[in-house]
Amino acid sequence: MSKLDMNQPAIRPRRLRAGTSIRALVRETRLAPGQLILPLFVKQDSGEPEPIDSMPGVFRWSVADAVEQAERALACGIPGILLFGLGRERDEEGSPAWHPDGPTPRAVQAIKQAVPEICVFTDVCLCGSTAHGHCGVVRDGAIDNDATLQGLARVALCHARAGADFVAPSGMMDGRVAHLRTALDRAGCKGTGILSYAVKYASAFYGPFREAAASAPAFGDRKTHQMDAANAREAVRESQLDQREGADMLMVKPALPCLDILRRVRKKVELPVVAYSVSGEYAMLKAAAAAGWLDERAAVLESLTAIRRAGADAIVTYHALAAAQWLKQEAK
Repeated sequence: MSKLDMNQPAIRPRRLRAGTSIRALVRETRLAPGQLILPLFVKQDSGEPEPIDSMPGVFRWSVADAVEQAERALACGIPGILLFGLGRERDEEGSPAWHPDGPTPRAVQAIKQAVPEICVFTDVCLCGSTAHGHCGVVRDGAIDNDATLQGLARVALCHARAGADFVAPSGMMDGRVAHLRTALDRAGCKGTGILSYAVKYASAFYGPFREAAASAPAFGDRKTHQMDAANAREAVRESQLDQREGADMLMVKPALPCLDILRRVRKKVELPVVAYSVSGEYAMLKAAAAAGWLDERAAVLESLTAIRRAGADAIVTYHALAAAQWLKQEAK
């Protein structure tokens, strides 16, 4: 063998990167519209969609417009939507959240009538309906975990009776999954599933959402129930607890700052794991793209692929409609 031959690499991984076809053939992680969930903000009133300044391209929709968005999602191959109801009324207990004429149950009924094939998830929390903006019932300046469970059960039952396929408790109250599962079963709603926000960190990336939902707390913060971003073992513990309590799916939130957490949780639980690419992640990419600092399409698809690669079976993302269209174009 010549000296020149000895200097040549014997193994050439680049052969599997040399063309579009071979790259697609050996791709390890697949991203498809069928793995996306579209979040929708639904307002109490009718009228024109209301733009959200910190989330360009995202709106507060009327019930009628939410139906159209659900139809668009299904036409793009997106199998699920996650509804956030934005009611007008608020009180200390958050009781408007379980009113049957609220925006979420009305939207569920309308969407399931018009688009019965789409899977409807509903956010179950009290923060958008409490006068103080906290996720639960406040007693003596602190959230009363067990009193809050009663309200969450009422919300879950309201949504289930309207036709929701899955309720998604997001307040990180201890025992919420077991409490909701018991309440749903006793009410004859055994077919309603629970997508638990099992791992929800006290994150700086929620800011635009709180503007959209007007849900920022009037005092204090949410660190008494949302997790410390420095903790990883706790995420596994929370996920396993919710799995034992009867959850059908588990969520990790936020997504991009928690890719390591997604991997840990995926290895330790058997249930489907959903990642929520939250409002701050969306706003960050939109702002950078608007400034010309990155290619939005390429950055979004790379980010969503990374979330899938880390272990997410499905992804909640405000980019769902655009991403689905981009993926279909790539598939042609």
